[in-house]
Amino acid sequence: MPVNFYILPDRGLVVVRYYGFAAIQDTMTASKSYIAHPDYAAGQKQLVDMTQITGYEKDYVQFMNMQSEKAERFVRSGWQSLVVYVATTPVSQDVSAMFIRSWADVDAVVPLVQHSEREALALLGQPEKTIDILLATLVK
Repeated sequence: MPVNFYILPDRGLVVVRYYGFAAIQDTMTASKSYIAHPDYAAGQKQLVDMTQITGYEKDYVQFMNMQSEKAERFVRSGWQSLVVYVATTPVSQDVSAMFIRSWADVDAVVPLVQHSEREALALLGQPEKTIDILLATLVK
């Protein structure tokens, strides 16, 4: 699946990484797996790495339905979540803009887009300079 997630519970952070073609069903599957994971916690900050997306599914109705389901979960949690998208290419910037627009009326989500990993990590209070270095801290 071209979407992976890594939970760093001690940091209150989940890292989501996209690779290749971003399909809506893959995002939905990853989201459901994340929610079912024992280290999931409402309010975790999210770092969404879109730097390796090469294309994306342009079914806007299905995308908005997916985002509606996610928004409902965020609102029900009673927590506010910071979601930082890393978008360094035109394709990843298009996808992240779609996500940002979908959160416009959802107070439970604070979405931001950054054009470098270092800036995104700093916004999330992480000292690492790259996502790979951050992920290397995961206990195997």
